[in-house]
Amino acid sequence: MNIRDQFSPSERFTDDWTRLEVDIGALSHQGHIRENNEDSYLVMKFGRSLENLLTNLDETLLEDSYLMNGYGIFVADGMGGLAGGEVASRLALSKLVELLAETSDWTLSVRHHRDLTTVLERMTERFFQIDEVVRTEAANDSSLQGMGTTLTVAAALGHDLVIGHVGDSRAYLLQADTFQQLTTDHTLAQALIDAGVAGRDDPASRSMRHVLTAAVGSLGKGEPEVRRFKISEADQLLLCTDGLTEMVDDKTIADVLRKTNSSQKACEDLVDLALRNGGVDNVTAVVARFTTLAGRD
Repeated sequence: MNIRDQFSPSERFTDDWTRLEVDIGALSHQGHIRENNEDSYLVMKFGRSLENLLTNLDETLLEDSYLMNGYGIFVADGMGGLAGGEVASRLALSKLVELLAETSDWTLSVRHHRDLTTVLERMTERFFQIDEVVRTEAANDSSLQGMGTTLTVAAALGHDLVIGHVGDSRAYLLQADTFQQLTTDHTLAQALIDAGVAGRDDPASRSMRHVLTAAVGSLGKGEPEVRRFKISEADQLLLCTDGLTEMVDDKTIADVLRKTNSSQKACEDLVDLALRNGGVDNVTAVVARFTTLAGRD
């Protein structure tokens, strides 16, 4: 199981839940060339709460209320010709929500090592379940044969950010002066670069940058990339399709995130840049700014 987790066994996990508030924006555009938009995105807030209404217990024994919440952000870029790509990306996100809704014991905070293990293992399992659904749908409808989709998922649980990923859509995290790509492109170009056969700007790697080595619907023996990161107040998370990253370089993307005063404005500016630079593909951007990461008052 390809689970990479940024923690050490001796790391001390929090004993308290964390209240999480996020400013989120999203925008998707079909671009100047494509006739339809095969990108899909979804942002969800989930949580659990207890509110103290009536009691004769001493007020020092209880909080007025207990709130645990998190956010899920999902981006998919479909492929497969005609309607196939659009169907695949939408099917992947709708199936993911179905799987989440059917989970009886949600993990809303990573308070212990076992909580983190549960979150990582479940995310990996859901990728395989979605892969099977997409493959089955394609097998049952000849017009959808060969369809697939990238899938990049972010789950924010307090100070913990869990990323699940297959394909060449991307997740980035802006922390102060550091702008980091959290995901690895599953493309032949990246495979050549990782093997030391070609550099990032070599003709061989550039010609292979759109050839995927893994996608939902054709995972086969491959595995999703699942990782955990730590986030802080004022950090910014970006999930996007390659319609953005092929048209706008990382430095410019980071500059936009720093200069704009809202997540929605950042998405609008990023999509506008991609369109002005050619807009040869569908382009989608979802930005989350973590405005509150607080424990108990």
